[in-house]
Amino acid sequence: MTRRDSITQSGFTLLEMLVATTIMAIAVVGLLTGLSGATRNAARLRDYDRAAQLARLRMNELLLDRRMPRNIALSGPFDPSLTGGIDAGWQARLENFEMAPHPVPGQMALDRIELQVWWMSGAARRTFTLDAFRPRMLLPQDLAPGPAGSPAGAPLP
Repeated sequence: MTRRDSITQSGFTLLEMLVATTIMAIAVVGLLTGLSGATRNAARLRDYDRAAQLARLRMNELLLDRRMPRNIALSGPFDPSLTGGIDAGWQARLENFEMAPHPVPGQMALDRIELQVWWMSGAARRTFTLDAFRPRMLLPQDLAPGPAGSPAGAPLP
C-alpha cells in the first residue's frame, strides 16, 4: 500500500462551491428585495403619520378660531420645518351643519369644519380629509335674512 492510497481527500469540489454560491446569491437577492419594500413602506407610513399630526394641529387651531369665515375655502402651506422638507399644505371650509328649524338668537347651532391635508410623495400628491364639529350660539347677525328669506348660514334645501 502506498502512501498516496491511504490519504483520503477532504474538502469541497468546484461544483459544490458553485452550487453553494448560487444558493447564497439567490437568498441575498431575496433579502434585499424584502428590505427595499420594507424601507419604502416605512417611508410612506412616516409621511402619512407626519401629515396626520399636522392635520390634528391645524384642526385644533381651526376649532379655536371663532373668526373663521363661513362657506369660504381657506388654504395654506405647512411650514417646511414641520414637514421635514416635504411639500405639504391644507384647505379648510367652515359651514353650518345643523340648526333649529326656526332659529332665534341664543339657540345653539352646529358647525362643521372640513379640513383636507395634502402632501407630495415623489411625484404623486396624496390627500386625506378630516371633519370636526363645534357648537356655537346663534347671534342676531347670524339670523339676518339671506337670499329668498332664509337665515344667513342656514342649510339649503
